[in-house]
Amino acid sequence: MPGRRLLSLWFPRLGAERLLRQARRETGLHESPFAVVQDIGNTEVLTSLSGPASAAGLFRGQSLRDAHAICASLRTTRRNPQAEAAFLDALCRWATRFSPWVAVEGEDGLILDVTGCSHLFGGEAGLCAQIGHDLTGMMLSARIGLADSRGAAWALARYAGQRGGSDRSGDAIDQEARATRSRAAKRRHWERGGAAPAHLQAPTPVEKIAPPGQTRSALAPLPVAALRLEAETAAQLARLGLRSIGDLAGQPRAALARRFGKGLVLRLDQAFGAVPEPISPAPAPHNFAVRLTLPDPIGLEEDMLAGLDRMLPRLSQKLEDKGKGVRTLRLQAYRSDHTMQAITVRLARPSHDPDRLRPLLAMKLGEIDAGFGIDMLRLEAVEVEPLPTRTPVGHMAAGAAVNARLAANTALDDLIGRLGARVGMEAITRRHPGDSHIPEKTEQVLHAAWSAPVADWPAPDRPRPLLMWRPEPVAAPDHPTPPGTFRWRGRDLTLTEALGPERISPEWWLDDPQWRSGQRDYWRVICEQGDRLWLYYAHGATMSSGWFCQGSFA
Repeated sequence: MPGRRLLSLWFPRLGAERLLRQARRETGLHESPFAVVQDIGNTEVLTSLSGPASAAGLFRGQSLRDAHAICASLRTTRRNPQAEAAFLDALCRWATRFSPWVAVEGEDGLILDVTGCSHLFGGEAGLCAQIGHDLTGMMLSARIGLADSRGAAWALARYAGQRGGSDRSGDAIDQEARATRSRAAKRRHWERGGAAPAHLQAPTPVEKIAPPGQTRSALAPLPVAALRLEAETAAQLARLGLRSIGDLAGQPRAALARRFGKGLVLRLDQAFGAVPEPISPAPAPHNFAVRLTLPDPIGLEEDMLAGLDRMLPRLSQKLEDKGKGVRTLRLQAYRSDHTMQAITVRLARPSHDPDRLRPLLAMKLGEIDAGFGIDMLRLEAVEVEPLPTRTPVGHMAAGAAVNARLAANTALDDLIGRLGARVGMEAITRRHPGDSHIPEKTEQVLHAAWSAPVADWPAPDRPRPLLMWRPEPVAAPDHPTPPGTFRWRGRDLTLTEALGPERISPEWWLDDPQWRSGQRDYWRVICEQGDRLWLYYAHGATMSSGWFCQGSFA
């Protein structure tokens, strides 16, 4: 789209500054090093840092043990990813004052389509200045990038002012041997395309706004990591001497695609605007949630159940007014130490009946660790579905029959919901008939929570075995006539009766490896030893012919 202008807004300290905003009155917290930590594997690592923490030499991804060794005065708190996502959504709604087309980008950024909006703020520079002024008033640090493409705006917001450097320690003159340094001074290698020493480099201005049509020149000095590449790919490019986007853009595209895959070329095209990246802003959500603020912290399950009894009717009324039923329900318990515990339950059928929701939540209340106490409860319908409208019947008998049927279905759905709360909804399955003449495809396994029971199971034309397994080879003469004696599973069996054959052909429109043996003649056989088996003779197509056993009758 000609003239399109995109603005990327990055919050490098989102997690830490969110908590610092809440602790405005706590003395000394803003001046001392502060960080947010999260468990990754068996290690506690830093995920967000305040300005003093970064000034002390700490960085994201550093282990907490190493951070305390460097900065003994570091103060930390646990990360709350859901609260950070909710805070970013609130910032997304705030950003609509600058553009109606705003979307969340990753876990710590926003993307705005400001095409035709900048003149309302005195131009693009005035728009960026206004955004920065507002964020400063909200005690938030942010970096802005504005360009013709989404990839270029993302790169300028995060890497503006940085130059593509080398990851090899020997490339710096001051780290080479004495003799090598003396020769390097004569070679003046930077005159032949290498990086000049730091004292000879002119200071690079930090330009975060790429003028229209000048995206390529604005991105050229940035490191290749600004293309949103994998860390391994960026390291490989640096080892080959391709350290900046300008170095990479001058290389043959076919060679880059062969060496690093099509993803690298795609990122280049996205950054230069050759491949569009649409922005899909999320619609305004209709939240179905209620909360209960407690005067004193609680920690007993009985107290939480009492809170549920007050919140569930309110939530159910909201759902009923909109004709919705909840499929996934989440209870959040906010503790007095500014952390949160949550439990999630899922229903086999959407419902807004409090009597069906309360037992599922009560089963999982024991998973909540109250800590020093819970001072707020929040109940949210995470996933909702429309409920079919029910027309009341006038006849008393008909109404009783309908109510009985609904009650029976509700009992089964409640049972599935209670079992799913313990073992997971995906572990509960049911059988459904399949539309195929192949014996092993006449039924299919579906999740019970997302399927309805079959009222009338179609009867097969021919008897089918009670147990069915994958075909197992049978040692018998290679002849279509049922053998008098054969060997199967290490046993010698003698045939007394054989009924058949029933010829079944493979599905010619599908390439099933199990049916590459061609047509099959199925026989129901009875042996002297009492076995009632389901044998078939494969006539052979791309595979050799022979006898196989696939099932056993009762």
